Parts: sequence; structure tokens; C-alpha cells
Amino acid sequence: MSSPHEIVTAPGLAPPSGYAHAVVAAPGRAVYLGGQTAMGPDGKIARRGVVEQFDLAAANVVEALKAAGCTTDDLVSMQIFVTDLREYRYRQKELAPIWREHFGRRYPAMGLFGVTELLDNDAVVELMAIAVRPEVS
Repeated sequence: MSSPHEIVTAPGLAPPSGYAHAVVAAPGRAVYLGGQTAMGPDGKIARRGVVEQFDLAAANVVEALKAAGCTTDDLVSMQIFVTDLREYRYRQKELAPIWREHFGRRYPAMGLFGVTELLDNDAVVELMAIAVRPEVS
């Protein structure tokens, strides 16, 4: 499925890898997702480690998108918060296939942020995203 949103690569910037320079959203309704961690249905962090937590947090983003009437093709922006940037960088080759499993090969505008802690003491990854649910003609 192709997205109605236009990925923009700025010619004066370094080529993006794993993110888009900009996304021009198609007409629709903005959907702001709350931060998703590796929290299971029981309200507890279900997994340990950045790779395992990223996997479940990404699955939770997909579930929240579905609940809002969106698909991953509707993502226009994502922020990734991690408590250990060094570990995240070290695990990038393991994280790439997990990204593709949940979100495909399309990347929204993104930012990665190292933080000292997240609200849940056991969380090491939190994903926040914005999607645009396209207008139905």
C-alpha cells in the first residue's frame, strides 16, 4: 500500500538513512499518539532490553494507529526516546528488521532523543508519533 503523504528529501542535506527530511501530509485529520512503551495489556513493562522493548513499543504504536482508523502508511512523524543512546546505536542492526516488520520500509520525519529516564522505571524506550488519517472522498 502506498502512502498519500509525500516524503521530501532536501537536495542540500545529507541523504537521510532511517528517517525522512520532511513529510508533506495529504489532507486529512491529525492523529496524535500518546507515548508507547513496552507496556503489556496488564499495565506492566513486559520486556527487558532496548531491542525487545522497541519491538513491543512499535507493536503498541501500530495498535494505537488501528484504533484511530490509521495504518502505518499514515505516519508523518515519530520521536524515539531512549534511556541509553549508546545501546540503541550498538543495536541498530537488530532494530532495523523490527522497524520493517512493524512499519515497512517507509520512514516518517523522525528524531531520536536520549533521556535520563522515562515515567515507568522499567521502560528504556518510548515512541511518540503523529499520523494523518486521509480524507475519504
